[in-house]
Amino acid sequence: MTSSELWDRATAERYDAEETGMFSAAVLGPTVAFLAELAGDGRALEFAIGTGRVGVPLRERGVPVAGIELSEHMAAVLRRKVDADTLPVTVGDMATTVVPGEFALVYLVYNTLSNLLTQDEQVECFRNAARHLRPGGRFVVELGVPPLRFLPPGQVAVPFDVSERHLGFDTFDLVRQILVSHHFTRDGDDGRYRREASRHRYAWPAELDLMARIAGLEPERRVADWDGTPFTQESTKHVSVWRKPGAGH
Repeated sequence: MTSSELWDRATAERYDAEETGMFSAAVLGPTVAFLAELAGDGRALEFAIGTGRVGVPLRERGVPVAGIELSEHMAAVLRRKVDADTLPVTVGDMATTVVPGEFALVYLVYNTLSNLLTQDEQVECFRNAARHLRPGGRFVVELGVPPLRFLPPGQVAVPFDVSERHLGFDTFDLVRQILVSHHFTRDGDDGRYRREASRHRYAWPAELDLMARIAGLEPERRVADWDGTPFTQESTKHVSVWRKPGAGH
């Protein structure tokens, strides 16, 4: 059984409304363009497709897309946007679930690889991506760089959002490479806040390269964002591309 925490109905129903920034044209435009170029005339498979934030506009761009999603509730929200013939989704975990056919592109966005809480499962996710790729196909992962440089000795928490309606901070278990994202979100205008927390396993870019090698994939490109900004030691996240050896396109 996967270690990923399962998103419930209430979380799925409010996901799109609370992640409006990630649905903006400024974010989705470069993301979809990057992925569409890699897919070319082939099919794409999104691991942890969620409510279809990326998969739906990529399909509208003309790329045939399929998805794997652990939460039936998230998949149900996606299904309101597009029918199963247009964008098929299989309910299951991204480390072991297999769908029919070969793909030019398998991709995993918005830190979702970290939902797998063990190194073994993350390795299996890479192997599962390789299993679905045709020769020459690519696996793309968008993942944050662990912000451990912000941790002075004795401190275990790093804030990532401090605003009127939301307070977010991460706490770190440095031995197990586990971070817990804590969210305090204002509900309505009566002063009440909703508290939520989710666990993640962070991994360094070099660790992902080793996972890719174990899965038989070769590094092709690493940039700091979907616009192709060069990746440096100051980058807070990366978009990494690995290629399955063989005939390309």
